[in-house]
Amino acid sequence: MAQSSGQAVARRGGGRKRADAERNITLILSAATECLTRDRNASMSDIAKAAGLGRVTLYAHFASREDLLRAVLAETIAEGTEVITAALPEEGPPAEAFARVIRSCWPLLSRFGSLHAAAQRALPPEEVRGFHDEPMAQVERLIARGRAEGVFRADLPLEWLVTSVYTLLHAASDDVADGRLAGEDVGEILVKTLLGVLKAD
Repeated sequence: MAQSSGQAVARRGGGRKRADAERNITLILSAATECLTRDRNASMSDIAKAAGLGRVTLYAHFASREDLLRAVLAETIAEGTEVITAALPEEGPPAEAFARVIRSCWPLLSRFGSLHAAAQRALPPEEVRGFHDEPMAQVERLIARGRAEGVFRADLPLEWLVTSVYTLLHAASDDVADGRLAGEDVGEILVKTLLGVLKAD
């Protein structure tokens, strides 16, 4: 049966609405990332203003600041996972591969220190840690490879070593965000500290 002009208009209208919604979500996530990177206390009003949208539109897509933080955190951690993958943690001697991973991902961690601090304040700790499961799984495989080759210590549980890496990375990020460490030096500080933690006796 031939499609009526009304149906065609409705479908085109629906397509426009979906396109507008996708555009708004992109604007919101970009603005939220920028705002929270500068200020961990950025409000929904701040983010709506930066996105060039009204609060009604913002809340239509993200019902709460916590929901928006979840979406932004998921995006930035996905970016971090890609950075770790690109650093080829499965190649080369484990200590060299680990140092390469830390040097590669530190600039991203440093940039998003305030965002992580905002997430820690607004979301349960186990939820924030859960977002990091995929990138930390790559770190866990690298540490396990180092243990198997006798380079990294095997006298402590693997899970504890992974937790130590996770905790120190974010402690450094928090210190940079709070002005206690100079960001340009921290990549090498982390490499030396973490390899010291992991090194086999």
